[in-house]
Formats: sequence, structure tokens, C-alpha cells
Amino acid sequence: MKEALKRIVDAFHQYNSEHMAAQAFGLNEEITYDALVVAPSFSPYRLRMETGCNVTTLREGSYIAGYLVEKDDLKIAWIKIGSSAGNLIDHLSLCAELSFKRMIFIGAVGALKEGFRVGDVCTPSFSISGSSADSYLMKESIRESMLFSKVVPDRKDVEEAIGVGSQMGYTIRKASVFCTPSIALEYSHLDEIRAFDTDLIEMETSSFYLMTALFELPGVALLVVSDNSAAGVPLVGRTEEQQQRYEYGRSVVLPDMILALAGK
Repeated sequence: MKEALKRIVDAFHQYNSEHMAAQAFGLNEEITYDALVVAPSFSPYRLRMETGCNVTTLREGSYIAGYLVEKDDLKIAWIKIGSSAGNLIDHLSLCAELSFKRMIFIGAVGALKEGFRVGDVCTPSFSISGSSADSYLMKESIRESMLFSKVVPDRKDVEEAIGVGSQMGYTIRKASVFCTPSIALEYSHLDEIRAFDTDLIEMETSSFYLMTALFELPGVALLVVSDNSAAGVPLVGRTEEQQQRYEYGRSVVLPDMILALAGK
């Protein structure tokens, strides 16, 4: 863990209690987890992981929850959070009290180019930070900006995930991502967003990779394509075939990838 993250957590503790991850998510500071999964809106049950794993609900709040996913000797801590860069930064900061070996982000992503189909699973080659929350995280002063900075993941972690997927017969696509602070408002700014020439759009991966760097742990984001504005495939109102492809990516590929990466 980098000194910058220690300072963040110490300042948080100055005004709040200890054991925040236990209070928020029910996770145990005495356990070393094989992986921490962070998922805006996705629970293990949403991915049907209870069919092949032992899933325990540790704590559920109004919009966050904590779970333990176990299979054979694996212990995976799972936090479900709300969408947005700020939510991800806040809740991963709480998890600095925990011990885990790697970090896995999972979420849905919209495509900005026609070559991506609903249900494709992708991992970022880089993410463009579109949220001011990242400046709070990385800059000494909140008056400084890193808006629209490029955040590049560790290439080794990206290639490892692609290789793991290939071994199981899955194609994990490497793609660039724009991180938007708003879903509703992205559509009225699509021309500006497309000018960044990224392949995909979602909300959190730039912040996730900034956090993995602060934790000094391996980390990878896995994103299932949910819609494609360039191809006219909507987020709400998919065809039956599109829904089946999406569910396969979400409920088959993602669980297999999580378990395989956690076991590395």
C-alpha cells in the first residue's frame, strides 16, 4: 500500500470509526482473501454464482452490500456498490483495512463503435478520466485537475486476464474506455465523447486503476457490453437474442473469469 493511501485512510479515521469495512460490508480483517471483487450493482447472485459456489450475504444496506464467495479453497470478498467514480473511491478506501491478494472490477459497459456486440467481455487498454473525483484522489489540491487524463492499467495484469480467458475458450477484448460521470447526460454529449476516440463508455475504471496503483496490488476490470449507441442497440429494450448474449457474458464468462483469476 502506498503512503498516499495510508494518508487517505488515516484522515478518514480521524473523523470516523475504525473497522469501517466490517461495518459497511461485514468483511473480516483477520482473513486474507484471494481476491476483492468490486461491482457497481452486480451481486454474486446476479451472476448466478450460487449455482457453483457457496455464497454468503454478510451485510446488505440500502445501496451497498458485502458477500463472501467460496469455492474449494478460494475465499473471495465481494462488495456491491453504487455507480460512479466517487462511490468506487469511497468504498475501496474503506477496504484498505482488509487483506486481499488482487482486485477485480466487474461491470456493464456501453460501446461507442460498431464492432462490439452485446455480451462481449472487454478489459480496458486505457481509461479516460471524465470525473473530477479522480482529482480528489490523486492531486495534492482539489484546485488541480486531471480531467480527461489517460489512466493506463498494468500491462501484465491485462495480458494475464486475456490469457486466462483464452485458456477457457473465452475472448476477452482489449478496448479503450471513456469514464463518464453521468449516464443520462452522456447522450447529449456523445459527439464530444466520441472525439476522444475510445471504444467503450462506463463510469469507474479510471478510478479503479488509480486505486489498484495505490493498493500496489494486481487488478483488472472486466466489462460486459450492455448496449451500443453506434449500432443502435439500446440499454433498455434489447432483442431476445441480444439479452441471451448479454446474460451469457454476465452469468457465464464473468463468474468463470473471477474464479480463475482469484485462483492465480
